[in-house]
Amino acid sequence: MTSAGVTRRRVMGAGLGACAAALAGCSGGSGPVRRLRLATGPEGGPYYAFGQALAQAVAASGRGIEIVPVSTAASVDNLRKLDDGSVELALAMADAAEDAVLGRESFPRPAAVTALARVYVNYTHLLVPEGGPVRSVKDLAGRPVASGAAGSGVQVVAERVLREAGLSGGPTPARQRPLGLAASVSALREGTVDALFWSGGVPTPALAGLARELPLRFLPLDGCVDALRERYAPVYTAVTLPAGAYGLAEPVGTIGVGNYLLARADLPQSPVRELLQVVFEQWRDLLREVTAGARLEPRFAISTGEVPLHPGAVAYYRSVYG
Repeated sequence: MTSAGVTRRRVMGAGLGACAAALAGCSGGSGPVRRLRLATGPEGGPYYAFGQALAQAVAASGRGIEIVPVSTAASVDNLRKLDDGSVELALAMADAAEDAVLGRESFPRPAAVTALARVYVNYTHLLVPEGGPVRSVKDLAGRPVASGAAGSGVQVVAERVLREAGLSGGPTPARQRPLGLAASVSALREGTVDALFWSGGVPTPALAGLARELPLRFLPLDGCVDALRERYAPVYTAVTLPAGAYGLAEPVGTIGVGNYLLARADLPQSPVRELLQVVFEQWRDLLREVTAGARLEPRFAISTGEVPLHPGAVAYYRSVYG
């Protein structure tokens, strides 16, 4: 058995041992939490779409919990909101979530966040105009680059890719511009940036629309994966943008990053278990909103790295899958 498998079994075992204590600590006469605020992302983005779909699925389930999607800047912003208690649930990319748990990069101290499930994988997109001079990451030296909105997971992975290429700082760094997806697409179309970073499902509708208007080149990033894994642990994987997506004639290797559904550590177990029941019953409809061809399986869902599973999630997985 791998060390990761041993760690996961230990986490699940410890979580089960904490179940009774967590339930007792949460009863307190006030009853379980029913109205759950979910930090998503900007309106029009995949996290917001997932949040809206989840809210509708929960409402239709009749389970007595309510999901209230909250529009945000996405991953880093969501984790901060989760930590300060302004939301009970959040979506975030795995790299930003591990930063929060470990208290590194954007997080000055460890945040008490837990995972409910790893729900799908983001694909890192790096787009440039097909007829332009940029053919590799190194060619971005000194050039303006749309690197994701401030507080987003896109910005985290873009900064790390550029850092590994020696283009974050130094004599000729890439000139990062903190733009959200819609603004990034407009900037690339208008020529005010030379490249666009995005991390999301495939296809991302805004990028598919841009590809129909403007000939694009998708730069391969799979060569960065080993360096990123060595520095930041295995939250990064090699994945492929398939031929046919965005009109690509051939597959393009790139960086995959998981997306986690997260909760505050002090959230009672009952609503967590009810929520996961809906997620696993309705995952096809939920994932249809954000990425094509994805599946949600228990062995995939519990693979949350350094982010511990919530005790209610542990109880759910053990009760359903043994």
